[in-house]
Amino acid sequence: MDDDRADRTISALRTGHDDLVARVGAMTTDDLTGPSAASEWTVAQVLSHLGSGAEIMLATLTSALEGDAGLDDGYNQRVWDRWNAMAPGEQAEGLMRTNEELVGRLEGLDQATKATLRIDLGFLPEPVDVATMAALRLSEFTYHSWDIRVMSDPAAALAPDALEPMLELLSMLIGFLGHADVFDGEPGDLTVRTTAPDRTFGLQLRDAVALVDTPAQQSGVLDTPAESWLRLTAGRLAPQHTPPEVRLASDTVTLDDLRRAFPGF
Repeated sequence: MDDDRADRTISALRTGHDDLVARVGAMTTDDLTGPSAASEWTVAQVLSHLGSGAEIMLATLTSALEGDAGLDDGYNQRVWDRWNAMAPGEQAEGLMRTNEELVGRLEGLDQATKATLRIDLGFLPEPVDVATMAALRLSEFTYHSWDIRVMSDPAAALAPDALEPMLELLSMLIGFLGHADVFDGEPGDLTVRTTAPDRTFGLQLRDAVALVDTPAQQSGVLDTPAESWLRLTAGRLAPQHTPPEVRLASDTVTLDDLRRAFPGF
């Protein structure tokens, strides 16, 4: 992986943070208590989720930097309970403040730390580097920011500078996001061709879902903007949010099949 992966990812986090803060700062109480595209969450609840996540990730990063043993078993739940008890306006203000602290802390890391530090996130088999931790945060932040923006702009897209880091991360997450058991039998492997950025790879739809090399024998070809591909894998490519550039040529798999295989979060 290239040496500036952490820098590019942290820069995208800064851009996303500044954009969301500008939007949230202009929101009324009615805006905050209105629906988002995240199932069963209001806009304020999305902001609460992002704010509590920022607090937990900042504490995790601080623990790694200070060489501590890590967060205790009940830490996350206490943070979630406190954020869930906030009023909508407090959740919005808390997100803006806490995410600024997280992004600022990441921006302040020196190059040696970004290259060598390993962070135990608690839910992965082994500690990760700063670039991976930042990419995980960027992925969550970008999707949930879209959940807010799309309510007023049905054609909203994921932030352009977030796409490359999110694509790099997807091979690690695809097995958690995809559910092959929605298919009757094995539909085979698809070739996926993305644009902006251009990528070609295979999507394995067998006992498990995985990203693989371009298959020698394929059951179809999915041509799609990379932005739409990422939204598909995160359950955010409903028909009304699917651009015409998304085209699937297959006799065994449909776009609706893929939507069911990637239900989102």
